[in-house]
Amino acid sequence: MARDQLLQSRPGAQARQALSKVPEVTALFWIIKVLTTGMGETTSDFLVKRFDPQLTVAAAGLVLVLSLAVQLGVKRYSAAIYWTAVVMVSVFGTMAADVLHVQFGIAYVVSASFFALVLAAIFGLWYATEKTLSIHSITTRRRELFYWATVLTTFALGTATGDMTATTLHLGYFSSGLLFAGLIAIPTLGHWKAGLNPIFAFWFAYVVTRPLGASFADWMGVSQQRGGLDWGTGWVSLVLAAVIAALVGYLGVTRKDVA
Repeated sequence: MARDQLLQSRPGAQARQALSKVPEVTALFWIIKVLTTGMGETTSDFLVKRFDPQLTVAAAGLVLVLSLAVQLGVKRYSAAIYWTAVVMVSVFGTMAADVLHVQFGIAYVVSASFFALVLAAIFGLWYATEKTLSIHSITTRRRELFYWATVLTTFALGTATGDMTATTLHLGYFSSGLLFAGLIAIPTLGHWKAGLNPIFAFWFAYVVTRPLGASFADWMGVSQQRGGLDWGTGWVSLVLAAVIAALVGYLGVTRKDVA
């Protein structure tokens, strides 16, 4: 109640709140984020192995552009539109990282380093231009563009990193998932117990969720010869898509992710 009264007395805050087109960071935000990373990984693998890879990547890129265009074009936050864009970023980000390795023979450690440098450059330019990296400040078109460029790069970086630990370092998909589950506890505990900068903690966790979800999804989908459960990437993708749709539908009705 006090918070509502404060917002009513601060028109600027209300305006910024209305303009923001990103969700509040809640427990469901992180759950859906991890699920989208897994779905993106298995969906990408399923599609490129059953259809022409070049046409598949081109089609995924087109759908990504369309979904981002809709997200940028709407005036208010919509759970369905926002998470559709995130899913397509996940699918295409996976393809972008895999294409560098499969089609061009670039080692995962090289592509992971490349995407890390790109991400650092985006953060540097974003901060130099806007003086903040907080997602609570995504209230202008320029900041929204910085945000989505960051999101796309984190997905590509996470894909390359997860594949690097699973294959190059020979940890396997399940062990890689456990590794990133441990890493994601660092910003969580650091923020709660040691006063870690919340913006740094958020983006650290955001990057790690990608290889976390992708590693476990790969473990469920790939063959037993590759250390997986052999459930099939298609079935894993369908189940994850159904769970994501249910959770996003719940948020769309309850609006629990709206400030």
